Amino acid sequence: MDESAVRERRIRSFVLRQGRFTPAQQRAFDEHWARYGIDFDVARGHAPRDLDATFGRRTARVLEIGFGNGEQLLYSAQAEPARDFIGVEVHRPGVGRLMNALADAGVDNVRLYNHDAVEVLEHEIAPGSLAEVRIYFPDPWHKKRHHKRRLVQPDFLALLAGRVAPGGRLHLATDWADYAEHMRDVLAAAPDWRVDAGHADPAVRPPWRIETHFERRGLRLGHGVWDFVHERT
Repeated sequence: MDESAVRERRIRSFVLRQGRFTPAQQRAFDEHWARYGIDFDVARGHAPRDLDATFGRRTARVLEIGFGNGEQLLYSAQAEPARDFIGVEVHRPGVGRLMNALADAGVDNVRLYNHDAVEVLEHEIAPGSLAEVRIYFPDPWHKKRHHKRRLVQPDFLALLAGRVAPGGRLHLATDWADYAEHMRDVLAAAPDWRVDAGHADPAVRPPWRIETHFERRGLRLGHGVWDFVHERT
């Protein structure tokens, strides 16, 4: 079976919702994509991207998957200027909104993919090139028949382990109790990840993660919030 057929059959962990795309967000793509965007280019041959060339320096790199409206990623880039940040998000309105915010703030240590995170990890990110991966409030797919669509699965954690350097970090957060249980079970069974002893209590939000829009929504609905911080063995 050819690669395109395999890609079509893959279960997606997201729904590409057609939200309102404002003129300001379109201008962001027109004016700022050349500065902040990274094109996922099939014709490039899928050699891992040279991130040193992309950012113009060599330093620790953090990948945030599904950054939504980008408030956490903007905060991280400003709070941790010595590190470079790669954001991956399939929804164009959020990408446009974040690019406008990055440009307004004069932030330059962020680059963005408007593409599927699994394909970015498989083809664009070199083995062992990341210091950290952050996935905050992924779609819980709360109906039992949809649990197979959840992003956090054994194969996905193995893929992440191949891209994160030993001693690097994985940080997951969710406000759905059954997804928290699922995350805990999958992480416990993953041979390449162990609990970060300094952040072992899932009920305590680590200091580098702000209280996001999604988190506040969950709290208003009476949800708990769980943070799982693990280290690459």
